[in-house]
Amino acid sequence: MVYKVYSGGVGGILGNLITVEADASPGLPALDMIGLLGSEVKEAKERVRVALKNNGISLPAIRITVNLSPADEHKNGSLYDLPIAIALLGVLGKTGAMQPENTVLIGELSLDGQVMPVSGVLPIVRMAKERGFKRVVLPKHNAAEGAMIRGIDIIPVETLAEALAYVSVPEEHMNAQIEPYKGRDYYEEEIGEIGPDFKEVIGQEVAKRAAVIAAAGFHHLLMTGPPGTGKSLIAKRIPGIMPRLSYEESLEVTTIYSVAGKLTKDKPFITARPFLSPHHGASAQALAGGGSRAMPGMVSLSHKGTLFLDELPEFKRQTLDYLRQPMEDGEITVSRARGSVKYPADFMLVGAMNPCPCGFYPDRNRCTCTEAMVNRYLARISGPILDRIDLCVEVSRMEPEELEQSGGDGMGSAEMRDMVERAVAIQKKRYEKENFRFNSQLPSSKTAIYIPLDAEGGAFMHRLYRKMELSMRSYYKIIRVARTIADIDGDEFVGVKHLAEASCYRFPDYIGG
Repeated sequence: MVYKVYSGGVGGILGNLITVEADASPGLPALDMIGLLGSEVKEAKERVRVALKNNGISLPAIRITVNLSPADEHKNGSLYDLPIAIALLGVLGKTGAMQPENTVLIGELSLDGQVMPVSGVLPIVRMAKERGFKRVVLPKHNAAEGAMIRGIDIIPVETLAEALAYVSVPEEHMNAQIEPYKGRDYYEEEIGEIGPDFKEVIGQEVAKRAAVIAAAGFHHLLMTGPPGTGKSLIAKRIPGIMPRLSYEESLEVTTIYSVAGKLTKDKPFITARPFLSPHHGASAQALAGGGSRAMPGMVSLSHKGTLFLDELPEFKRQTLDYLRQPMEDGEITVSRARGSVKYPADFMLVGAMNPCPCGFYPDRNRCTCTEAMVNRYLARISGPILDRIDLCVEVSRMEPEELEQSGGDGMGSAEMRDMVERAVAIQKKRYEKENFRFNSQLPSSKTAIYIPLDAEGGAFMHRLYRKMELSMRSYYKIIRVARTIADIDGDEFVGVKHLAEASCYRFPDYIGG
């Protein structure tokens, strides 16, 4: 007799249905497991055997074969322990011949039969719901995470004995055995504090304006200037003015963190936009993702949020070039010997850099660098990366008199966030029939539809294209930035004043781009 239970695996951020089949037959005593198994799954044989023994169940001296199908799909991780154990118990008649057809099981087993937490729960629960399953049996530690998917029962178990008792009763009596998990709705709870306030940034109103534009339209931003002028201070306050994640966006971000194993019992759902700031010594693999199992990197963990790269030219050029695909397409492909995996990577890049190694170029009264040193330093950032950045703003050194005049009178985070939210609401209505949300995501082919320019604006952009020697990508970026500026100002149409301001956020001559 073949006994079947259903489980799930993870490919990228998608859940895959895995069927665990067990068969018992006369022959030499053995427990064979097949189905293109990774090392963790192969080790499950011993974990399950010992867990069963410590729960008073010994495997008889017969030949047992366990198959995880589909056979051409790699299975990794320890989440198959529980379904393998239930399949073995079922084929031995310990479940009363009941086969849980509407149930998906996942969980790791300790040697004493405790059900341990696993990663990747969210995409598996989502897959189970989409395929019509009624419930998912999973570790109690992962229950809050699984409950983020609405419309499917989450059954938390702490021990193998609990799981066995649950699947050994008729389906109509299952919920009386263990009540489905009823958790908090983390998304509906208040977000809490905004974080560090822009009020603490004295002066630098031009840079603050650029930060508002970047946050409102999800535009990539580069800040350049001497050391100590507030570039990092500004970048770390940008999350506080970003628009709130929608429920669908929260689910997508949380799924990535679930796959990466970065969710906790206390924080099973991501409700705030991520902010990641890797050190400039980070490897290309840490940034892009990879490893033996092709896990998400920092560009994916910052999906729908901000990736802040401080001291941008100090990153290896090869590492920065990994950003080219996600900055253009909003996703990244991680290729390994066993295949390729696509992860979402729709982040807002915020970079900060000095204009030269000493930091004071082009002020020749203070800069000690030669032209060759400056050129080598700036050449670490490739032209294609610069061309993908929407706004560049110089954060200049302030004089003492300016500091005294500016103290505490500039825009704060609350005011800036209100400006952002209003602009985002306009974009949401404008793009309600599209699959994107922000001006920065508007395809060039639809720019004329959503951002029509009058004769004066069109002539202005033609002159700008020739004078600044723009690429076509930069040409359309200026128009998209101008649309965001118009949204912030509450203007229905994009005019020359918006285009002129947007053009001011191109790169200074010493950087190029």
